Amino acid sequence: MDVPREPEVPRVPEQRRPGPSAPTAATGFGVLGPVRAWRDGEQLNTGSPQQRALLAALLLREGRTATSAELIDALWGEESPSQALAAVRTYASRLRKALGPDVLVSESGGYAVRGLGDGALDLTVAQDLAAGAEKARGAGDLHRARQALGRALALWDGEALAGVPGPYAEAQRVRLEEWRLQLLETRLDMDLEQGFHAEAVSELTALTAEHPLRERPRELLMLALYRSGRQAEALAVYTDTRRLLAEELGVDPRPGLRELQQRILRADPDLADPPTPRAAPPPAPTRPAQLPANVPDFTGRDAHVRELAQMLTSVEGRVMAVSALAGIGGVGKTTLAVHVAHRTRAAFPDGQLYVDLQGAGGRSAEPEAVLGSFLRALGTPDTAIPDSLDDRAALYRSTLDGRRVLVLLDNARDAAQVRPLLPGTDGCAALVTSRVRMVDLAGAHLVDLDVMSPDEALALFTKIVGAERVAAEREAALDTVAACGFLPLAIRIAASRLAARRTWTVSVLAAKLADERRRLDELQAGDLAVKATFELGYGQLEPAQARAFRLLGLADGPDISLAAAAAVLDLPAEETEDLLEALVDTSLLESAAPGRYRYHDLVRLYARACAERDEWPPDEPAAALSRLLGFYLASAAAVYAIERPGDRLVDHLAPAAHPGLAFTDRHSAQDWLYAEAICLLACVRQCATRTGGLTRAVDLLWAAHDLSESGANARAYEATAEALVEAARLAGDPRAEARALTTLVNVRHVSGRFEQADRDAERATRLALAADDLLPVCWTRNARGIIALYQNRHDDGEEHLSGAIEHFRTLGDRPGEASALCNLSRIHLATGRTASAVALARQGISVYDAMDNALRGANARYALGLALTQSGELTAAADRLQEALEVFRDSRQRLWEGMSLFRLAEVDLAARRPAQAASNAEMALTVLRGIGGAWRRGNVLTVLGRALALIGQTGRAQVCWQDAARIYEELGSPELAQVRALLAPARAA
Repeated sequence: MDVPREPEVPRVPEQRRPGPSAPTAATGFGVLGPVRAWRDGEQLNTGSPQQRALLAALLLREGRTATSAELIDALWGEESPSQALAAVRTYASRLRKALGPDVLVSESGGYAVRGLGDGALDLTVAQDLAAGAEKARGAGDLHRARQALGRALALWDGEALAGVPGPYAEAQRVRLEEWRLQLLETRLDMDLEQGFHAEAVSELTALTAEHPLRERPRELLMLALYRSGRQAEALAVYTDTRRLLAEELGVDPRPGLRELQQRILRADPDLADPPTPRAAPPPAPTRPAQLPANVPDFTGRDAHVRELAQMLTSVEGRVMAVSALAGIGGVGKTTLAVHVAHRTRAAFPDGQLYVDLQGAGGRSAEPEAVLGSFLRALGTPDTAIPDSLDDRAALYRSTLDGRRVLVLLDNARDAAQVRPLLPGTDGCAALVTSRVRMVDLAGAHLVDLDVMSPDEALALFTKIVGAERVAAEREAALDTVAACGFLPLAIRIAASRLAARRTWTVSVLAAKLADERRRLDELQAGDLAVKATFELGYGQLEPAQARAFRLLGLADGPDISLAAAAAVLDLPAEETEDLLEALVDTSLLESAAPGRYRYHDLVRLYARACAERDEWPPDEPAAALSRLLGFYLASAAAVYAIERPGDRLVDHLAPAAHPGLAFTDRHSAQDWLYAEAICLLACVRQCATRTGGLTRAVDLLWAAHDLSESGANARAYEATAEALVEAARLAGDPRAEARALTTLVNVRHVSGRFEQADRDAERATRLALAADDLLPVCWTRNARGIIALYQNRHDDGEEHLSGAIEHFRTLGDRPGEASALCNLSRIHLATGRTASAVALARQGISVYDAMDNALRGANARYALGLALTQSGELTAAADRLQEALEVFRDSRQRLWEGMSLFRLAEVDLAARRPAQAASNAEMALTVLRGIGGAWRRGNVLTVLGRALALIGQTGRAQVCWQDAARIYEELGSPELAQVRALLAPARAA
């Protein structure tokens, strides 16, 4: 499709810029809305409508003098009153008093407004922004162009020249509205160019409803829907448009719209996603540069460097170049790969991606997660990243199309892990390292990396230790590198320690290495040299450093924060940091990011073997993991408490035996929870099967239950909960099993798996009652009540919720009681007891507001919004739901943000605002992508269809209802009958 340029800035024929003549005070004017004036931020009285019409006529001339005759014609046209000239003089006199004599001046028998310099008139600002957007777009900077147009459009405050009478004002009003629409269409077009098609659907839906006969927004809507995977809806938009144009104007759609329909029908690949969905930098750069630092003393491997560099840079005429390096741990695969990548980076000007796939460990990186990270680095917003592996891989390849990007996949497990991560496009290249030869990676150039030659090994040793020391003891140096097995990692560690100890001679180091009793042989024979290397570094550590090395390797997470490490070591943060940095210096630990540290997979295994062998007392490893668990439990409980003041859950958790972190505000608390999610869940799984760890592991998962609703961590949270349920069952611990099931209920409830959630809740209730643990009973009965509501089992729901209220009261848990009251409000609402539903929700709000519990208060306002909607108090309902929406957005509660938008759409429908309803429903679909489950998506699609039908987009409405019907049919949901009734008229026709 042709890309339209920015529309020309409309100027009335009289417009030209006057010479400089500004008033002394800062005076500003607005015409893109009501005609207004202000001085130093204070709005001035511009008088009657006729007086404002005079001011508008002068402002739109941008300082040019208007004669009295011109002003009379502007205000009254051909029907001017007999006293028109006197009226104009009176209006001018009043305006001069309000604005000042240096602003409105009389000259040459007319009037003019002076001081319209930069930024004084909103229209002039909008014109300059639009011109800047056109220039930026011409230069290829779509991000800056979109920003400029967004700022220009934000200057409108309703209808231009609102309430101003006269033929001149009416003509200019029409002109300015047309210009605004052109600017908006241009900005939406750039939205699609940058890949924000899903986000644009909502705004385009509202725009087509407001201007049904305007074809350009419908064209953009078709394209946005098609790129969002909603082909049937895109075609329905064309059908609706053709019908509307025929009925209203007796014409067919213009050729561009018809051509787009045909291209959608034949799935034209040129209509696919734009090559790079770019977000505003920072934080997501569009040109990634993720390569680790090059090793300054890189030595040898000349033949390999030349071979790999030639392979990677000779990509013309080929789909892509793939080179795979294989070799044992410590042989220098990563060092060589990073060196080659830096050497060839000039051939890949669009960026370099890097990931450690952790293939040598027990928990290698999932391709799905890696693709998510790569897409973010390439500028794709989180909301545009699909859920499935195949969809992410497809978007990744589309994003790289037309780019020259190098992808370094380090430490791969096997070819299956690598395949989805390959670019697959001309101009890109991939470099893979692994401990296994990837003979099944089609098209890959395989390189087997052996140990260094003696000369290369000695050269590396010399670079690190120094030529003078090596020259004095050459034989001892040769013995040393031979004892290291000529492995680069072993040589580097040994040489680094020697370089740091000026009192040692090379012979001393060689003698230490000659003692085979210092070498471990627990691992396979092929890794013996690597283990010996680790032994060299470990044997030279100070006692405190060695203890830190052993204990920190016990944690299962991919890395560890400084605060968590301090808990493991039971040391102050400053002392812990000194130890960690010392380990980094010896290459036994890596600094993953400021304040975060990680082990190489093999080094971690070695550290654990050392802990088993050397740690004293023998129970210290278990105590270290217990401290880590306590740290996470205390910190997660602090997050929960600061988010939900007054909530009693934290009072029912097991003692943490560690103070954890203290947070000053809920935003920093949320940042910590989401940043630590992977490590926290790993700790839960690891400690669940250890003696004394199950109880606190379950409570930690419960305290961190925000992760179950975050979207990004929901799957990992559910898998962890399932593991805890099984661990508790095997341990014969009904209390722990009940609590673990309670966490699982929440995950399955929010994902729409109601039957499964209800079964889990029923079992959790029985186990908790048997264990005399009342809090899980409260939570599960509360959950069963709302599940019963969703399943139209209202009597069961009321029974569960009434029981939950009693249990919460027994515990003195006021926030829990308020939660159940709000849920009971919804049962009353579903059974026609609207007044009591409103009262119950307001009761819940009172409890939460008294405790300053904003997040739970938002849930209560959500419930009240539903009740007020059904009672017909639509304005109040919208206000309460909007209040809830703002809190949910601020708290990153994506599920409830999406549901609030859905409920606002229902209010809009009831208030006969179908265009706004469609817009809110579209936003709900975007927010709920990947969370909330299919049932909730079906509900949103049903409401969206109703809204679309009311704005005349009946074809698209049918598609939405058909999608909803398929969802309900698969789930066996009772809502299917309702949707079939909506579809029935179209089928009959």
